[in-house]
Amino acid sequence: MNPRTRERFDRELEWVLERMPPLVHELIERVPLHVEDYPSAEVLERTGAEYRDDLCGLFTGIPVTERSVEHSGTLPDVVTIYREGILAAARDRHGRVGLGRLRREIHTTILHELAHFHGLTEEELQELGYG
Repeated sequence: MNPRTRERFDRELEWVLERMPPLVHELIERVPLHVEDYPSAEVLERTGAEYRDDLCGLFTGIPVTERSVEHSGTLPDVVTIYREGILAAARDRHGRVGLGRLRREIHTTILHELAHFHGLTEEELQELGYG
């Protein structure tokens, strides 16, 4: 990814985060948000994604609905969002990325992954319009 595209994405990510409600900010303090250009080969294999721009985000950890004392000492939870996947999802049929679409995809991806932290499945998120 070229530096200019990365800079634009990060600027829009900040714009989206600044406008999210306090509850989302509290969740991000509990589940850190990481940003990468694209998923590693290991992540692609683990998730079954075919191409690196197929994946917009990933929650790694144990959902609160599955936690128990047995999970103490495990790696911390984290939400990772992928610039390339979000940019690909935000493209229109002409390959252009509009500002509104990009912001919407960033917003949706963050909420989608935080919902996994709360135990929602892909099917449940699809029903809620965050699939």
